Amino acid sequence: MQKKYYLYASWFVALAAMLGSLYFSEILKLPPCVLCWYQRILMYPLVLIIPVAILNRDEKGHSYVLPLSILGGCVAFYHYLLYIKIIPDTLAPCSTGVSCTTRLVEWFGFINIPLLSFIAFVVITLLMIIYSKTKENE
Repeated sequence: MQKKYYLYASWFVALAAMLGSLYFSEILKLPPCVLCWYQRILMYPLVLIIPVAILNRDEKGHSYVLPLSILGGCVAFYHYLLYIKIIPDTLAPCSTGVSCTTRLVEWFGFINIPLLSFIAFVVITLLMIIYSKTKENE
C-alpha cells in the first residue's frame, strides 16, 4: 500500500470521531463530561493537521499527529477504566457537570463512548507508526 494512504485512513478516522462526537452532543443532546472535552481537544486538531501533512507531502506528518493521538489514547483509556468501574469514581476529574461514568450510550452491552474514542485514538496511532516506518516505494 502506498504510504500516503495511511494518512488518508488516519484522517478518515479522526473525521469520523469528530463528527460522531458532534452528533452525540449536538443532535442527540448528550452533554460531554470533562474527560470527553479533553479527548475532543486532542482529536479535533487532527482533522486539520493530517490534511496539511497530506497536502504538503510532509514525511514527518506523524511527528505532529502521534503526540496528540497517544495522549488522547491515554485519556480515553483512563476514561474507559473509570466507566467500567476498574478505577473508582473518587478518582474521576468530573466534579461538576456530567459525571464521567454516566452511561449515556451503550450498544451491545459493551460499546460506549469512551471505548469508541479509545479505539479511534489507537487506530490513528497505529496508522501513524506504520506510516513512519514505511518507505515511499512500498
